[in-house]
Amino acid sequence: MSYGIVSRIVAVGAILMLASCGGGGGGPSTSPGAPAANTSQPTLANATALVDGSKVGDDYWPAGPTQTGGTGQPVSGLNCGARGNVYTYSHLSIYLNGRPLALPANIGTVAPTMAAQTGCAYPVHTDDETGKIRMDASSNASYTLGQFFAIWGQPLTTTNVAGLTSAPITIYVNNGGQLSKYTGDPASLVLPAHGEVSIEIGSPVGQIPTFSWTDPPSFDPNQTVLAYGGTVGTAHWQNGNTSTGGTGADVDGLVCASGMAETYHVHAHLAIVSDGQWLALPANVGIVSQCNYEMHTHDSTGIIHIETPNMKTFTLGQFFDIWGQTLSGTNVAGVTGTVVAYINDNGDVRRYEGDLRNIELISHRDITLQIGKPVNTLATYSWYEPQ
Repeated sequence: MSYGIVSRIVAVGAILMLASCGGGGGGPSTSPGAPAANTSQPTLANATALVDGSKVGDDYWPAGPTQTGGTGQPVSGLNCGARGNVYTYSHLSIYLNGRPLALPANIGTVAPTMAAQTGCAYPVHTDDETGKIRMDASSNASYTLGQFFAIWGQPLTTTNVAGLTSAPITIYVNNGGQLSKYTGDPASLVLPAHGEVSIEIGSPVGQIPTFSWTDPPSFDPNQTVLAYGGTVGTAHWQNGNTSTGGTGADVDGLVCASGMAETYHVHAHLAIVSDGQWLALPANVGIVSQCNYEMHTHDSTGIIHIETPNMKTFTLGQFFDIWGQTLSGTNVAGVTGTVVAYINDNGDVRRYEGDLRNIELISHRDITLQIGKPVNTLATYSWYEPQ
């Protein structure tokens, strides 16, 4: 599966194109001061493709919320909890004097802690820097731009957008190819499902960029049962670590110990699919005769156990190093080909475009590594409660 990445569009007699994300349908806004037709408004550019995990625009703000944003407490009537399993999307572009600024990742997502080992997410949040805002669609709730900015912890007024105050500030909304200028309170603007909001601060862009995104594969409605001691997939590798994997010494800062306290105890899942064939993750990776590593497997279900006395970040690269196998964009434990990764957090699914080794392993995160032929659907699971 290939995706185009885009560039920018800015007019000063010429058009500069920006790479970006999905546009499409969505019903009309019902917010106060809803978009109204404006004959002097700019035109829409042709849609450009967006790849999940890419960055649209230049770095300007740090990732995540500010100190006054959502860090787990209720914000603007929205609670931080388990991620939903049905999502829709809206897209936000912010331009400063024609310069596109990247919307930060992890606005509205709260990392796990010792006290809350699963972390949480607000019903509106970002996972990357594409500008896509994920919106929980499990209910008929609508969400406003003001709620998103409150979770971000940034101001949003007619004179201040996330600390940017250059005049004028102009907002356009693209709903299904219908471009309207928004003249109401910015905080009251309802985020349009599969629509695009563009905020211009200072000098305008010549054309409003539009975006198209390709959604990840759909979910398989038939759940895969993960039974303790079972096997999911076809056996391909020997059980345990390879000769270059962990033998008892620390690996990437992770220790191997006997009788280790399990104050932090969570589980993630890894599926490896090569040209449509599911390859079973070996049992006893990270388990040697004298000790268990903080990350290990007990069976071939694909469940990775994370058991440790100390809260820290655990990554897929660390797991492969304990296993003693290669992990790159073209090689997964000796199986070669173009690798595409999908991350699923309770239905919040997206393609991952970064370094595969940096994928974090958190509670009940499902990771699919597709090698070669694209998968038609992504598996869903019926988990046993691992010990």
